[in-house]
Amino acid sequence: MEIPQALSDFSFVLVYLVAAALFAVGPLIIAKLIAPRSFGAAREAIYECGMPTIGSAWIQVAVIYYLFALLFLAFDVDVLFLLPVLLAYGKGYVWRDLIEITIFIGILSLVIVYAWRRGVFSWKRKQVNP
Repeated sequence: MEIPQALSDFSFVLVYLVAAALFAVGPLIIAKLIAPRSFGAAREAIYECGMPTIGSAWIQVAVIYYLFALLFLAFDVDVLFLLPVLLAYGKGYVWRDLIEITIFIGILSLVIVYAWRRGVFSWKRKQVNP
């Protein structure tokens, strides 16, 4: 009896799924088998980047940090959108592509100027009274 063509095509998908499952579960099983185990008070302690914790985790962060993070995220995403345009540049309408890139970078420049005028890039330190 011969295997139908559709089943042999699905066998490649099955092999791929099994390999993906092994790559996902394999490191977990290996880590469970060879990882050192610890018990006691040290295991229950709070661990933050290898440093002992000081004070409460609920501190108030200035809004300016969030604005800076949002600006970074916006420019990061904009660069991701700009990369495909630059890779395809020169393969068709060169002047149109140049004008689009110029307008795009001009708008980004206006955003930087606006943020600079609003004081997003100048962080003033708070005076801490011990």
